[in-house]
Parts: sequence; C-alpha cells; structure tokens
Amino acid sequence: MTVSVQEADQTAAGERYEYIDAAFIPGGGKLHLIRQGDFYSIQFADDELMGSHVRHSEQALATLTCERLGRGDGRVLIGGLGMGFTLGAALAAWGPEAEIVVAELVPEVVTWARGPLAHIFGDSLTDPRVALEVADVHDVIVRAPGSFDAILLDVDNGPDGLVQLANERLYCDWGLRASYAALRAGGVLAIWSAYSDADFVLRLERAGFAVEEITIAAEEYNDNVNHTIWLAAKPA
Repeated sequence: MTVSVQEADQTAAGERYEYIDAAFIPGGGKLHLIRQGDFYSIQFADDELMGSHVRHSEQALATLTCERLGRGDGRVLIGGLGMGFTLGAALAAWGPEAEIVVAELVPEVVTWARGPLAHIFGDSLTDPRVALEVADVHDVIVRAPGSFDAILLDVDNGPDGLVQLANERLYCDWGLRASYAALRAGGVLAIWSAYSDADFVLRLERAGFAVEEITIAAEEYNDNVNHTIWLAAKPA
C-alpha cells in the first residue's frame, strides 16, 4: 500500500488518511508518518518504506539470523529502527544474555516509536537488553571492529541509496569489508531488500562472506509480494 502525501487528507476505503508528522533526513530528504484507521505508514516522497500491517519479512531478518548463528546470546547490531518489527523479533529470538544495539539516523523516528507508534513497539525500547543510538549505522560499524555476532541492516529499500545516497556506503565493496571487520568470527551480516540483486551477491562474496539468498513473502500466508534477505556469514 502506497499513499502519497497529497492524498493524506482524502477519504479512501471508508477511512480518512491522517497526516501525523514529518521528519527531515540528515543529508536531505523527508519522511512522513501517515495513519488510515489503525494502519500506519512511513513514507519517503510517494514511496512507502514500511507499513504497520506488513511485517513478516522484517521479522524474518532477525529470526533467520539467530537460527543460522545457532545461539541466543551475543551482541547484535540493528541498522534502522523503523516500526520495530526486526527489533521485536530479535528480542524474542535472542536470550536474556544478549545485547542488542539499535542505530537509527532520524531522531523523529525514535520520537514516533515512543509516541504515535508506541502501541506497535510495546515494551521493546525499555527491554534491558536494548541500547538505542541516534546515529548512522555506518559510523557504528566502522568504529567497532570485532564487536558484533550479527549485524542486521534494513535502512533503505535495498542495497542502494534510494532514501539517502550516503546509504550506498554500507553496500559498496569497502562498506561490506567494514561490516566484515565489525563481525566476530562466525558472525552473520543480514540484509533486507525489496528486490534481488545478483551484483550485490558478488560484492558480498568479494568481501569474504559465504552468502545465502532467501526469498520470503512480505506478508505471512501471502506470497503475492516477495522480499529478499541475504545472510552473509563470516568464516568461523
């Protein structure tokens, strides 16, 4: 479901679109938080980045990573807070000894999580395992070599810079090498994407990762729209 900002005050399907808030992205661009009934949407221009009813693949980003690691402790970095679906799934998958660091670039997204989206987040942000940083996840990765057992990235629409050109730093050759260095031996870099990308798989392999590509339904029990998750493992 994609709703343009211009349609935010129009009536559709019996529910009125309500324009809630906007947030400027550091470096340029703007996010919009929109509600229609009990459905919430975060949009960039006319593109929906995430919606509150579509969460399956974002949750799988965490659960599949934890399964591949085969352990419920360790230190996890999540790039992008979004609507908290990956964070919530990570908290459910990892055990009480885990530490989960969330890096979110846009301060207003954190404000939304504690305000109009608080009912979606539940108690995720107050879990003692969670450390929230308002920061560029790229900067967190670069300054922390050998620090994480897993890095989960969902900061754009895929391995490019649709929302912010600077995001391409994460997905280029040297950005992937930085993630490789930030992982401990046997760690996993997991990346969410709205589409597949064969060239990106080659970049992951050049950085030293063993890559598994998974196609997964955007919504559970509905495979009309599929997303891609890459699980890139650093050798043990």
